[in-house]
Amino acid sequence: MECRVRWSGEGMSFIAETGSNHAVMMDGAAEAGGRNLAPRPMEMLLAGTGGCTAFDVVLILQKGRHAVSGCEVSLTAERADTDPKVFTRIHFHFRVTGKDLRKEVVARAIDLSHSKYCSASIMLGATVVITHDFEIIED
Repeated sequence: MECRVRWSGEGMSFIAETGSNHAVMMDGAAEAGGRNLAPRPMEMLLAGTGGCTAFDVVLILQKGRHAVSGCEVSLTAERADTDPKVFTRIHFHFRVTGKDLRKEVVARAIDLSHSKYCSASIMLGATVVITHDFEIIED
């Protein structure tokens, strides 16, 4: 896996170009010299972790032939007050939509993601307190 990040030359804006030929912009807050034009790098880390685990949950449910039609995860993170301002806690709240989804099936998919498949949350979990809960929305 590869990624190249380069400064735009203005403020604190950076462009990341991934090995899969996609680009994403990142920027800082105005008080840090940015122009608030794009997500912060730490927001990208949080978003990537959410995407990683949501991907797993949908794939696990689909492979089990469960009628999943939606999956949304809201992440709430706390950071240290002093530098480095690492994440100290992350809470994942899943909203899984489908037809006749059983609580134990959804719980197992989320648990498998967090314990076995989601590289991002497993990596962060080595230093961050991670919690999660979920709700099922019937189609």
